[in-house]
Amino acid sequence: MGILELRESLAMLGFPVDAVETHGGATVLEVDVTANRGDALSHRGLARDLAAKLGAELSPIPVAHGTVFLPVGVHCAPIPVPVAQGTEGKPLVAVRIETDACTAYATAVLNVDCKKPNQVPADAAAFLGAMGSNAKGLAPVDASNELLHRYGHPTHAFDAGRLKGDVRIRMARQGEKLLALDGVEYKLCPQDMVIADDSGPVALAGVIGGDSTKVTEATKRVLLESAYFSPKSVMATSRRHGIHTDASQRFGRGADLAFAKTARDILAQRLVSWAGAELLASWTVGQCDAVRPAAILTEKTLNRIAGVPIGMGEAKAILERLGCGVEKTGDGLKVTPPSWRHDLCIEEDYAEEVLRIRGYAKLGAALPPLEGAPEPLPESYRQIRAISRRLAQLGFYQTVTLGFVSPESDAKTAKDPIEGRVLQNPLGVEYSVMRSSLLPSLWSVAETNQRHGAKDIRLFEIAPVYEGTPNAPRETSALGIVWAGTIGGEDPLSPARAVLTADLIAVARDLGLGGEIEIVELAQNAFGLEIPVAKLGGASENAIPPFRPFSRYPVVTRDVSLLAPLGLKYGVLEASIQSALKETPLTSVGCVDVFKDAKLTAEGTQAWLLRLRFQSSDRTLTGEEVESWVGAAVGAAKKHGASLRV
Repeated sequence: MGILELRESLAMLGFPVDAVETHGGATVLEVDVTANRGDALSHRGLARDLAAKLGAELSPIPVAHGTVFLPVGVHCAPIPVPVAQGTEGKPLVAVRIETDACTAYATAVLNVDCKKPNQVPADAAAFLGAMGSNAKGLAPVDASNELLHRYGHPTHAFDAGRLKGDVRIRMARQGEKLLALDGVEYKLCPQDMVIADDSGPVALAGVIGGDSTKVTEATKRVLLESAYFSPKSVMATSRRHGIHTDASQRFGRGADLAFAKTARDILAQRLVSWAGAELLASWTVGQCDAVRPAAILTEKTLNRIAGVPIGMGEAKAILERLGCGVEKTGDGLKVTPPSWRHDLCIEEDYAEEVLRIRGYAKLGAALPPLEGAPEPLPESYRQIRAISRRLAQLGFYQTVTLGFVSPESDAKTAKDPIEGRVLQNPLGVEYSVMRSSLLPSLWSVAETNQRHGAKDIRLFEIAPVYEGTPNAPRETSALGIVWAGTIGGEDPLSPARAVLTADLIAVARDLGLGGEIEIVELAQNAFGLEIPVAKLGGASENAIPPFRPFSRYPVVTRDVSLLAPLGLKYGVLEASIQSALKETPLTSVGCVDVFKDAKLTAEGTQAWLLRLRFQSSDRTLTGEEVESWVGAAVGAAKKHGASLRV
């Protein structure tokens, strides 16, 4: 296969080639691998997919004592290497796993003379140079690096002569430190998994080795490590300390548990064949057998995703070439993923793999015709759509803001402690907390609009907010509204006035919210309102009121000044007046002014100026009938303890 054809094949498999370089006469391809395909971070991993695409078998792995073949989907058997009689499986060093974050730990002890010249073959040194990892001239180190690039499984070699006592895989203790291979001393915490001996930590498991047990020219005996470490643990430790290594990248994306023993055997064979090492013992602690859940791939799902009919026999052959275990069932294919594919879980995953290996070029250029009626929209979506339409009709602009805020912004409106909502790896302090309220973000947008000269600012957002809990933040959907600035002033008929709390209350009532409404004063003439979407009721298709024809007859306006008890709520009074005048051509009733002074307050009253508007669609109203309607409105007000102000 030529380089151009190889690049095209890799790209069609989902691995675009970013660059092609020449190093020492060899062509080096820099391949982009997505985060979910940690198994492809090696030559062997890419070869597996290429072999499946081409319908070919992988090349065998050459070893010193015979050849071990690796058919697609099958791991190689243990590699035979010279070993002292009776030592296979017998531990020379006590190794104990004391944390669930380590599943298996395969190790071996070898005598090796690291002073020996030319212990690393020239072709291996050239290979490492092409990979950007120059050979160190130490067989245990270079063989471990070469194995990582070829097969994708990180390994490590300790100077066994510098280890003190038993080896333990455990979590670090508070106050422990590690001087790592990069020359930096790291302060460890109980969330860090370490390899330790009797003296303390000698390596950050899956991330970086320690300086105290590194292999040098003086090393005479090595202890090899080939393990499986939890991706979450390795990734968290790597980010916590800012250490990003080839090993942490692969363990963090999920290594192959079943390959741990094989990687140990390959590494031991390299030391025997390269440097004439003597294998004294090899053994494994933990289990290397991973049970992966199976999924049923049905023909209906496969053809729905493909858009064209694909035979189940063809799908079975493709999945088997990828290393999956496949059995025919009554509903389709029962598929078990190989140990190295952590991204395969549900039947849609396997359908996509069939299409990827089969080739997207074989899919039709046109979409298949749709059959049947579309599924009904979820009630929650219809509700949010109706709310958004109504607020837009009322002059509000929908806004989208980030779900993360600073601790200072969160503290202004938070109703629960910040614990449980703090990000461990934020973009910055200003984005470090999962918000408990929409109002800080909306007010920030409103302030930006004010600085740019906007006078009447009406914003809303429907988005998740979070409540901190011991396990994980609890998410709920909320509606946030901010109204700031001044209203009116464009013409003499609508004089400018500041936004009032009553304006937001009216909006909440319009959306169907009953009971007490809590308005937050964000600044002068700026108010906010936050409502759980669940409190707003179901969706209404008539979010925008139907159009009513304009009347050609004049509007009659009457102002009524009332003395109302301090405890009387305007909403109660308005509803009573609306009910009393429901048979009249009343178009609106509103409170346009509220007056209080010391005298009125002492009497337990306040002055309200109500404005009533009447307009008929078919005639001109008479003063006599309007006065009778005003009298009915005053009568309704008197039922609540109000009276005309004289």
